Amino acid sequence: MPKAPIDHAFTASGNRGAASDPTYAAALSFMRRRFTKDVAGTDVTIWGVPFDASVSNRPGARFGPQAMRRASAIFDNDPQYPFRRDLFDQLSVVDYGDCALDYRRPETAHAAIRAEASDLLEKTGFLLTLGGDHSVTYPLLQALGEWHAPLSLVQFDAHQDTWDHAGTDADGSPRVDHGSFVKAAAETGLIDPETSIQIGIRTHAPQTCGIEILYGYDVEEMSAKAIAERIHARTKGTNVYLTFDIDCLDPAFAPGTGTPVAGGPSSARMLAVLHHLKNLEFVGADIVEVSPPYDHADLTAIAGATVAMSMLGILAEKKAT
Repeated sequence: MPKAPIDHAFTASGNRGAASDPTYAAALSFMRRRFTKDVAGTDVTIWGVPFDASVSNRPGARFGPQAMRRASAIFDNDPQYPFRRDLFDQLSVVDYGDCALDYRRPETAHAAIRAEASDLLEKTGFLLTLGGDHSVTYPLLQALGEWHAPLSLVQFDAHQDTWDHAGTDADGSPRVDHGSFVKAAAETGLIDPETSIQIGIRTHAPQTCGIEILYGYDVEEMSAKAIAERIHARTKGTNVYLTFDIDCLDPAFAPGTGTPVAGGPSSARMLAVLHHLKNLEFVGADIVEVSPPYDHADLTAIAGATVAMSMLGILAEKKAT
């Protein structure tokens, strides 16, 4: 018999400490964190944004949050690699669940995401978002912009996402999809292009918006430490928002995504880069474009969940020092 009740997502009495659930059973919150709508005073709130109505190729990223929660069960109760610690020993983390969206009215999604994110940011120390297509980053930047604009954007991606956004919506805001949100964020002052950088780009958009680019071939020839040093030099180390599009990885490591591009880095290389970013002051992060219908053996979901775990590891180390 187990020493403690399983279904830690519901039976936990607090927001710290490892769970004892079997990997193959029990409620699937992210890393078995307590499911709650009460996020007041937490260090990190994890939530899902199951939206994929702005993709230009294959849909399915609305199932990304579910898949990454399921994949995160593989993280057992041992200290998490490479952080050598129980991430929840001192770090108070909860799983808020998912953003409430009206699937009948997809045009209202971004406003709903921004409003709910703003409410959460008033109560929690850090918002870690599981997407969803990459357009969801735009309302998240809007919400964070109420406190931190302009942000330094660190974008792991195969695409620049600086294509024209083709006009404005009825309220005068830019028409944003998953391929244009960066341009919109630069034009509206949410991000500072002079302190922003994109890593792993393997396509060409009409313009760069002044953002530094490390192309796929650059990444291939650089060490993980050198990549991290370029990121730190560009951002100056503060006020950083990290967005990780899973298609930054080569399709061999992340087949389950809407717009895969060959010639990308391995998950090992990009996770090593993240490990070297511990000296950055992050104010928020998301992992997007995990599309389970095109995944195999949960490869992509595991990669996405590991990126999210790595962000928690960075935050846990900062709190412990």
